[in-house]
Amino acid sequence: MTLRRYHAPVWDEPIIMEMGAPGRRGQHFPRVEGGASRVPAALRRANPPALPENSEPDVLRHYLRLSQETMGMIGISLFGTCTMKYNPRRGEQSAMRREIAGVHPAQHPDTIQGLLAAVHGMEEALRALSGMDGFTFQPAGGADAAYTQACITRAWHASRGEAGQRTEIITSIQSHPCNPATAATAGFDVITLPLGPNGYPELDALRAAVSSKTAALMINNPDDMGVYNPEIDEWVRIVKAAGGLAFYDHANFNGVMTKIRARDLGFDACMFMLHKTFGVSKGGGGPAVGAYGCSAELLPFLPGPRVVRAEDRFTLEDGSVDAPKVREYLGNLHQVFKAYAWVRAMGVEGLSEASDMSVLLNNYMEKRLLEVRGVTRSHPDMPGWRLEMTRFSMEKLFEETGVSALDVQNRMGDFGIDAFWLSHEPWIVPQPFTPEAGEMWSREDVDYWIDVLAHVVDEAYRDPEMVKTGPHNQVVKPLAPRNLDDPAIGSTTWAAHQRKNARA
Repeated sequence: MTLRRYHAPVWDEPIIMEMGAPGRRGQHFPRVEGGASRVPAALRRANPPALPENSEPDVLRHYLRLSQETMGMIGISLFGTCTMKYNPRRGEQSAMRREIAGVHPAQHPDTIQGLLAAVHGMEEALRALSGMDGFTFQPAGGADAAYTQACITRAWHASRGEAGQRTEIITSIQSHPCNPATAATAGFDVITLPLGPNGYPELDALRAAVSSKTAALMINNPDDMGVYNPEIDEWVRIVKAAGGLAFYDHANFNGVMTKIRARDLGFDACMFMLHKTFGVSKGGGGPAVGAYGCSAELLPFLPGPRVVRAEDRFTLEDGSVDAPKVREYLGNLHQVFKAYAWVRAMGVEGLSEASDMSVLLNNYMEKRLLEVRGVTRSHPDMPGWRLEMTRFSMEKLFEETGVSALDVQNRMGDFGIDAFWLSHEPWIVPQPFTPEAGEMWSREDVDYWIDVLAHVVDEAYRDPEMVKTGPHNQVVKPLAPRNLDDPAIGSTTWAAHQRKNARA
């Protein structure tokens, strides 16, 4: 094992607001006749803005150096539970075309037929993958899609005269936190089922939770431990027999693409995260899209507008029932376009192969990682393979060395490896880490990632302080354990920083 020598660039320079000099310019603009008098008096500034005055090379150099100091998502990023994929440049370039980037959301549908055709095409692809009858791309992320489900659940039961009776939503402790959180936000009581010995809640626990108060089941499968619940169709049958709805959170769809369809399992609705599974950027490269789909029975409650095809043109239509919106207009359509380009490029065969690759790579990783001293996996005695991710634990390493998963995470950054994902709270697995290779990383990249982790774990046993004080080769050292949200410590804006310094 030979690890590459790595050191992140560190540029010692002031922030942009402290740079420049009076009168320095990057560009000169011609004077306009009338000048400021052409701006309505109510909109004119009383004083000029407090902006730095810099030349163009100074600004370019400054932001280039900032980009070089980026600490995340530029190395090998096995960012588990989020299916962090490579985002094809073709999709990014396409979304920057003026036909998409320059569209106003209130434009008449006749002027954006090409874009609406792509949105409709993406809906057709998701309908084929899920078996659902219609989709909306309005939700700006997974939590928005889960909230859409909670709102539709309430509206559907209200239409049946049961809104006051159906007050409980069932989920599990290993479901994505957005499921119980959005259910509670929408006014439901949440019943959280514990995990059984096989890594998923037992059927008897579900039967005990279901009652005439049950409004819906909100669950993801497989969960973030990579465990697939083989009894999920029976779960759906039990909930629906009691009069509830069943919602499938497909955050972890990558490992089962083309293998299962939510509607075939009996689910009434599901969501896909285009910024995870479908090759679209997320986080700083976002924004996100939580595509929400449902059965024909729930379509009247779907928030509109939706893209509808009428012979050779596309129109926008609202649902027949006034369902609460979670976002204005149609949502982040430039992201939908990127996902559509990705799906068309992949095809059914490509999606199936990507699913197979992600499962294969994960289980290859698992075999190697379990050979690393101090590393175990969740439910270690449970037989069988995991799907596209496995939740591992460094509890043994922590007990034997005092080095935590967070310490290992920091130290791995010294080798050009992006920080791994831990897990959602609560940590039902102590000292967790959850890598996910997906289908895009090469075996060489995965091997190097594991080699780095093995090296850091070995360091933890030989020299725990080296790991605890990492990173050593990064842009910054570990931050002091203090509350960064405390306004007395930090400033979120330059103006706030100036005010604090003036008071000091």
